[in-house]
Formats: sequence, structure tokens, C-alpha cells
Amino acid sequence: MTSQVSSPAEQAEPADQQDGQTLVGGQRASDGGKEVRRLDRVIIRFAGDSGDGMQLTGDRFTSETASFGNDLSTLPNFPAEIRAPAGTLPGVSSFQLHFADHDILTPGDAPNVLVAMNPAALKANLGDVPRGAEIIVNTDEFTKRPMAKVGYDQSPLEDGSLDGYNVHPVPLTTLTIEALKGFGLSRKEAERSKNMFALGLLSWMYHRPTEGTEKFLRQKFAKKPQIAEANVAAFRAGWNFGETTEDFAVSYEVAPASAAFPPGTYRNISGNLALSYGLIAASHQADLPLFLGSYPITPASDILHELSRHKNFGVRSFQAEDEIAGIGAALGAAFGGALAVTTTSGPGVALKSETIGLAVSLELPLVVIDIQRGGPSTGLPTKTEQADLLQAMYGRNGEAPVPIVAPKTPADCFDATLEAVRIALTYRTPVFLLSDGYLANGSEPWRVPDVDDLPDLRVRFATGPNHTLEDGTEVFWPYKRDPETLARPWAVPGTPGLEHRIGGIEKQDGTGNISYDPANHEHMVRVRQAKVDGIEVPDLTVDDPTGDARTLVLGWGSTYGPITAAVRRVRAAGDSIAQAHLRHLNPFPANLGEVLARYDKVVVPEMNLGQLATLLRAKYLVDTRSFTQVRGLPFKAEQLAKALKEAIDD
Repeated sequence: MTSQVSSPAEQAEPADQQDGQTLVGGQRASDGGKEVRRLDRVIIRFAGDSGDGMQLTGDRFTSETASFGNDLSTLPNFPAEIRAPAGTLPGVSSFQLHFADHDILTPGDAPNVLVAMNPAALKANLGDVPRGAEIIVNTDEFTKRPMAKVGYDQSPLEDGSLDGYNVHPVPLTTLTIEALKGFGLSRKEAERSKNMFALGLLSWMYHRPTEGTEKFLRQKFAKKPQIAEANVAAFRAGWNFGETTEDFAVSYEVAPASAAFPPGTYRNISGNLALSYGLIAASHQADLPLFLGSYPITPASDILHELSRHKNFGVRSFQAEDEIAGIGAALGAAFGGALAVTTTSGPGVALKSETIGLAVSLELPLVVIDIQRGGPSTGLPTKTEQADLLQAMYGRNGEAPVPIVAPKTPADCFDATLEAVRIALTYRTPVFLLSDGYLANGSEPWRVPDVDDLPDLRVRFATGPNHTLEDGTEVFWPYKRDPETLARPWAVPGTPGLEHRIGGIEKQDGTGNISYDPANHEHMVRVRQAKVDGIEVPDLTVDDPTGDARTLVLGWGSTYGPITAAVRRVRAAGDSIAQAHLRHLNPFPANLGEVLARYDKVVVPEMNLGQLATLLRAKYLVDTRSFTQVRGLPFKAEQLAKALKEAIDD
């Protein structure tokens, strides 16, 4: 979905300063006589069994919200099991969406509205729901057996445990089946549309557009027109139920966030989709064919799925038999002159490590994309974490330095990908791009860039001899370096006169011949390190409005949203604090040491046990303060704001 935002950019109001909603303006009566309230923000969480279609429901609500022009941020939360037993806590799937009439940064700390499709969904999510919030429950599922599966001795709808919430009991299954009586579907087939009934009800509650969802359903089920029309009918029935039932006496409006966006064309985009588009754009800007050698692994598989759709852009996607074969094929493509990429998550990085070391030795451009997830080993396959930083930095035998780039938001995955490709092509080196499950699956509005504004990534291949021997003979030396970048020439196989040897054994400087000479080995190790150390990256920018802050909060990767939201809360409360965020983790920005030295306290929030903090302490001898969690979930803004306040006051 794309939408045009033509209003001028204005100073965005501070976002995420509170968990509750703010009533904006007044209230009015709708055409049906029901009250309509205007809010500045809403956080909705859809939750149900993994077979209830909660991700599809959330995606559709998000798409319509994006087309309406709200700023938004999402948090899909998948069960780890492919198909956990129905109605159990491990099988609960949820999708949280935060949308607002102004600039926001996170999916929100706590939902204002919980849609619970069964007892398991209610029990798994109730602890996150603040008192006074609205809970819509599918009463048809609150029977003895489903409740017993999750430990309810009696119905929470009747025992008073939900008295502090605004509960809307809705027989979603019954109403859906009744709405689809005329379609000749079995009861089981009709029940599957109850998520569309719920989507229709929430679309009415928050005045979401409907045309896009109806069009989507007809396209999705184009080969089964009866199912398509049944889903549309269920969606409309949910809308009409909200309009006519007395239980929903109020609906809500959240105006478009026009002031939060510069003029342009926007679309809703997830991190993995933005990353995929970034690779295609980089291939175009480099004028190189794009080759992806990959093996499916959560949460990186969507990149393989997406790129496989774009053969028309010269993309070649190869699903290998395993992780090692995937990166081996990619490295071969790099040798052959392609823009080579491999995608994986933490366990796959471990398997690819030897070939990454080979790429370091061969000095060929290769983009290694790690969509981090909870570990170690299989760990939490569908949950997020930032615990692969040290693996990316040091997880190879020998001295094998690799540049590391990390995006900060789902939309930023596009720009970070272009930067990773720039470094790989310019310096002839493998590059790590460290995203994570939160960015990969989360989404936000993205301004579609003008192609003319994208960087020129074209490279010059070697075309002839580059060295003259003492006897005057002109030869090609595959390891003769550019004096500025220390990059070696990139010679496409088959180019006459440029035949050269490659392999994993140490090379002689210049000639590339096999060498066991100790002095040469030390020279080559130091040159490869100097090449990475000399990569040009922008200086670190510090946000310190007052200029008198004594505490700096420094983040990297997906912690950007929660950190920035927390900083806004701290400043709104009257405290001064500085903020900076690292995109380049190897090499660090040249001014990082000077920045760290300016502040009395440096707080480093990470979704690991302090890996960036360890690197900073080692390199800059700064006593950083780690604030960490490894729960498989992103930080909450309030949680960080409290920690930052304590650091300031300490």
C-alpha cells in the first residue's frame, strides 16, 4: 500500500511519553448516532491460536492504517513450534500495532485493546494489558475443555478477575458461522473466517478503510472465489456488528500523521522487505547481477522468498542444501563478478564461519546478512535478540576482520543494506549486516526514495596488467592494492591475461602465490586489518539539545526506537540526557572515543549480556554501564526511561 503525504514537514511532537491514550479535541455523533472520540494514539494486540490467522489480521489492519496515513510500528510475535497443540499457551500467536497521529518509535509498551480469540490468548497476554483497557473475547471458545488446557478452573469472564477491564464478550465463531450460512461451507470452513469478522469489527471501531482489505481477500483467494466472498462477507459482518450492537457504543478516530512525514510517496514496509529492496536497488546502482546463496532459516527466510520473485531485475536466488553450500555458492558468484549475498541467522553464521574466513583471505566482496534471533543453538527461533555481535566480530579462526553494519528501524534496513554493499564493493571484503527478528518482522511507513538520490555503487573490474617487473614485463598481480582503500583488483574469470590463483592458503603480497613465509603472513594479516580499520564511515552524531548533559545513552541496531522513546520521556520530565546510535560497529566511527570522553556516564542498552559494552571498554577504556535483557522481546520505553533516570541521579 502506498499513500501520498503532501503537507510540509513540521517539528514532530514528542512520542511515546505515556502508555495511555490522549483524547484529542472533543467528540461527535456518527451518522448512526454513536459517539465518536478522537484519540492521538492506539495500541492494539490481536492474539489467538497459531491457526487463527492473527498475523494476517494484523497485517491487513496495518496496511489499511498505513494507507490512511498514520504513523505506525508493529510487533508480530510467533510461536516457535510449527504447529503447537491447538488452544495451548505455546501455540499463542499475537500481532501488536501502535498507530498515531504523530511521530512514534515503538510498537508500544502495553495494548489499549486486546482481541483474545481463546482462553490461551487471554491468559498469555493479560499480564501486559493495563487496567481500564478494552478486551474483546471470543466467548464461544470459553468452554470447559479449552479453559482446562490453560489452567482455568472457572471462566475468567464470570469469576470477577476481569472486573478492572472494559470487557466486550462477543461470540465471534457463532456470529461468523451465522453470517456465512448462505455460502454452503462446512462449519470448520466457516469458522476459519472468524479472524475476518474480528478485523471488520476493529476496522469499524477505529474507522479504518475497507476497500483495500476486500480487494486483498479477493486476490488472495482468486482460485477459490467462494472462500474469497465468504471472507469478505465475514469482514463486512464484523463491521456491521460494531455499527449495530449496543455493546460498542463508542468508536474512535486517529487522524493521519501528516506533520510527521516530509512530502513524498510512502508505503508500509517490514525490515526484511526493506532489506530485499535494498539489495535489488544496490544491484541496480552497482550495475551488477545480484546472486543470493541461502538456506531457509527463521527469521531470515522471507528475504529468500522475496528475492525469488524478482528475476526480472536480474536477481538469481539459489536455495542450497545447507548453510555451507549457500555461502559457498555466493562466494563463487563474487569471484565471478556478481553482487553476492548470503542470508541466515545465528546458527547459520556458525556454519558459514569458515567460508567467511575464506572470503576474508580471498578479499572478495560478499554481504553476509544475519537476522539475529534468540540463542544459543536453536534457542528461540521466532524471538528477537542482539547476541551475535561478538560472533560477527570474532567468530572465525585466525585474524579475520570483517566490517559490521546494523540498521536501526525496519525502514532503515533499506539504507543500511546500501551501505553494507558500498563497503563490500569498495574495499573487497565480506561485510556483516546485523538485523534481528524485531526489525525483520516489524513494519513502519517508508518513504520510497528517488532512484536519482541513491548512491553510485559502480565498480571498475581489472581489465589488464597492473604491474611491471624489473625486466619490463607487464603482468597482472591479483593482490596489488589500491593505495587509498587497500582493496585488491577484482578480476572476472575468463578475462584474457588476468588468470590468477585463489584458495585458502596464505598468499604472497602482490603476486597472490602461496606463501608460508612468516614475515609475509604477518604483513598480510596487518594489511587486511588496516583495510578494515581504514574504511570511511561517517562520524557519530550526538543528540544533546541542551549541551549540558552529563549522561550519554549509546545504542546500536533495533534498540533505537525504545531508546529514543525513553529519552523523550526523560527529557519531558525535565532531565538532560544525550543520545547517540551506532550504525557502524566495525570499524567504529573515528570520533567515537572523543564522544565517549565528553560524558561522565555512558549507558549502553542491549538485548544481550553487554557485548557492545565489552567492546567499548576494551577499545576506549570507558566504564560503560550495561542495561541488558535477553527475553526474546524488545525493550519497553518505560523500562528504559526508568533505567536512564536512575543513571542520571546516581
